[in-house]
Amino acid sequence: MRAAVLHEIGQDKLEVLDDVEATGFGPGKVRIRVRATGLCHSDLSAMNGVLPQPAPFVPGHEGAGEILEVGEGVGHVKAGDRVVVCWLPACGACPACRRGQTELCLAGFMNAGTPNFGRPNGDVFGFAGTGTFAEEVVVDAGCAVPIPDDVPFDIAALIGCGVTTGLGAALNTADLQAGSSVAVIGCGGVGISAIQGARLRGAAEIVAVDPVASRRQAALRFGATQAVSPDELPDVRQRVTGGEGFDHVFEVVGRSATARTAYENTRRGGTLVVVGAGAMDDFLRLNMFELFFDEKRILPSMYGGGDVVRSYERTIALWRAGRVDLEGLITHRVPLAEINEALDRMRTGTALRTCIEI
Repeated sequence: MRAAVLHEIGQDKLEVLDDVEATGFGPGKVRIRVRATGLCHSDLSAMNGVLPQPAPFVPGHEGAGEILEVGEGVGHVKAGDRVVVCWLPACGACPACRRGQTELCLAGFMNAGTPNFGRPNGDVFGFAGTGTFAEEVVVDAGCAVPIPDDVPFDIAALIGCGVTTGLGAALNTADLQAGSSVAVIGCGGVGISAIQGARLRGAAEIVAVDPVASRRQAALRFGATQAVSPDELPDVRQRVTGGEGFDHVFEVVGRSATARTAYENTRRGGTLVVVGAGAMDDFLRLNMFELFFDEKRILPSMYGGGDVVRSYERTIALWRAGRVDLEGLITHRVPLAEINEALDRMRTGTALRTCIEI
């Protein structure tokens, strides 16, 4: 079968090969025919080494498709079912799951260290234990979440990561109140989803901050009340908040520099929500006095900060009701053969979400 493979960490191009096999099928596993997958910035971060991932590997973790085969002991799905791929499945038994914090379950991360693809010359890993830049993938059954027949594969793929992450940051993590002032730093697919979540919660002011003009224009279409470049943020903070700072600031880039900017633009007693996935050697600097004196809450948001399956269901309900726009997030649709052009568009910021049709 065909799959896009990164041979070594640090390479910027994927090679689309036709000699890859999805491996590891057996009890507790499912085989999925991938129909659509989104290109998420985390895929780039894994390719360049910001996020740890063994290589060679097949990127992709935001996918949807249909079940081809189920292993022994799998009862919640059957062949022919439509599913979204969940890269962070909950085991249901660990301390985090028992506390109801299923997004902190580590079972899914353990899958990343086990290859689930093979080639004639050796094993190949799937990013985050999945690897959806492939025609087929074998994953733990918990990674396959059934979806209704009326949800298109491209929409389902977005729900598998970016939309769930961004909406959840606003709806679950921030506990955003109606009338709040909000700034979102980084307006790709996840940031736009956070903007939609803030709008759903009734934020009075939603300021989108991004260096790319096309993304700023998109943010306005999705609910931002203003959209500015990073160097315009001090002025808009003064106009919107009287210089005090925003009630909620979402950092959706994953860098200490933008997190520091987000902290400085959060009002005293306000909330900084860290959504971007950054590198282990990139440290955010705060002094102990400001941490104490300003009483700003710093809330990381892992995969939307809530039960993933319930978040999927909520997003589908909101999409059906016309309360969130998911189709509009997809700015490009390409076949797997054009994956490298899609990567370049993401690097330059000219794409919100690219759907790879497989």
